[in-house]
Amino acid sequence: MSNVVRASTRGSRTVDPTIYPVEEKVGEDILQRWIIELLRPLVDRWFRTRGIKALVGADQFVYYRPHSPVDRVSPDVYVLPGVRPDARVPSWKTWEKGIVPSFALEIVSKDWEKDYVEAPERYLVAGVPELIVFDPDPSRHPDRVVWQVFRRVGNRPLTRIEVSQGDRVRSKALGCFLRVVGSQESQRVRLGIGPRGDELFPTGEEAERAAKEQERAAKEQERAAKEQERAAREADRAAKDTAIAERDAALVRVAELEARLRATRARRKRR
Repeated sequence: MSNVVRASTRGSRTVDPTIYPVEEKVGEDILQRWIIELLRPLVDRWFRTRGIKALVGADQFVYYRPHSPVDRVSPDVYVLPGVRPDARVPSWKTWEKGIVPSFALEIVSKDWEKDYVEAPERYLVAGVPELIVFDPDPSRHPDRVVWQVFRRVGNRPLTRIEVSQGDRVRSKALGCFLRVVGSQESQRVRLGIGPRGDELFPTGEEAERAAKEQERAAKEQERAAKEQERAAREADRAAKDTAIAERDAALVRVAELEARLRATRARRKRR
């Protein structure tokens, strides 16, 4: 099954009077907000660098059934494939353009049992092909884990295919790893790249800083090369000066010896 959901003929020809809320006043863990604020632009930058057209959103309602505002998910981070990255999306209705998120991340909240049980069921009905659930506090209960990966494989529905207490899991939809770095309040979710996800994909700020450092190193290398070239020229000039000085000293010595020889001959003739 693709990420395209066919809109009904009736839905495309009639005005839907249903009110679909775009936000809901709920309490949010500040750690959850910090994780989202770092990860969303990272995923967006990851897709842009690879030339993939997609909208990367965060913490918005995605409705998957017409005329039913309660049938929705609210992923902490999600990807809408083929949608302009700069599109303004107050909320998303899958039937309007026939697109469902290709990827969704849920960060487990205080109501962890709800996130463990209800969330996957809703994403299954919504038709999302990959859901990753990240729990920043797995030690609070023996049944909790750091990562759960749900994926639609072949004709099977969205199924949990991986459970991990490790620091990373691979996302097929993103084409990279999700890695947790830091601990407790400093926990963040980053993108790991490479065969095992060992390299962290840089943020825009980190990439800019690395580029400036690389530029500084290149200028320093160029300066060192010029300094080495200047030193080589000076050494060559010094060597030439030394050779000339030695030649001149030798000529003076030869002249002195010749003068002594002439003086000796002259004395002998006078005798």
